[in-house]
Amino acid sequence: MTDVLIVVAHPDDAEIAMGMRMREHALTGDHVQVHCLSPGAPTPEGAEQRRSECLAAAALLGIAQYTFSRIPDNEFVERRVEINRELFRVFRERRPDIVYTHFPDDQHLDHRITADEVTTVALREADNLRYFRSPYSHAFEPTEVFVGTPALLQSKAEALRCFASQQQLDMDTFMTLATVTHRQHVHHRVVERFPAGHTCAELFRTARTIQFAAHAEQEKAAS
Repeated sequence: MTDVLIVVAHPDDAEIAMGMRMREHALTGDHVQVHCLSPGAPTPEGAEQRRSECLAAAALLGIAQYTFSRIPDNEFVERRVEINRELFRVFRERRPDIVYTHFPDDQHLDHRITADEVTTVALREADNLRYFRSPYSHAFEPTEVFVGTPALLQSKAEALRCFASQQQLDMDTFMTLATVTHRQHVHHRVVERFPAGHTCAELFRTARTIQFAAHAEQEKAAS
């Protein structure tokens, strides 16, 4: 089992960027935790609604843990020390194998700071770090293309529908983007060789991957 940690600035950031990949990790048997730095609303009532939406989406996607900090929206600049402290706490609870977070070059300042602070902590506390593309990422060039299926895309859409408070979530737009996004980065001759039924994609950029030799024990025994 692989421990997967996804750190986001706001509720629904993870599902928008990588809902299919989250579902695939869960189906594979990986332990997936999403940690949201902000409650996503300025009032206790609003924060509780956003929390309930996250937990409903998590149930649909098979997410094992959905946890939260209390960094207010649009105050990430002033609270970087608090964010850093929170991240070290979260990382040390399970020591994740793979970490996903926002791409650092993003139009949303909360996303940028989240990416910077997660990078600082992840490079000390985890083996593998990947950035996902959000709608506000700038100059994003993927090094990893996760190609999903209509069933995974449907799971993503159902999860996003849980966020009823977010009227800007246009399902038709997200479904269309998922079916065409890889064609900007993958040559059509490669796309033509995709396995049948793999018709939609999410994009990632690898910050670091650590791989271990598979035959170390055999080599040790032979010596």
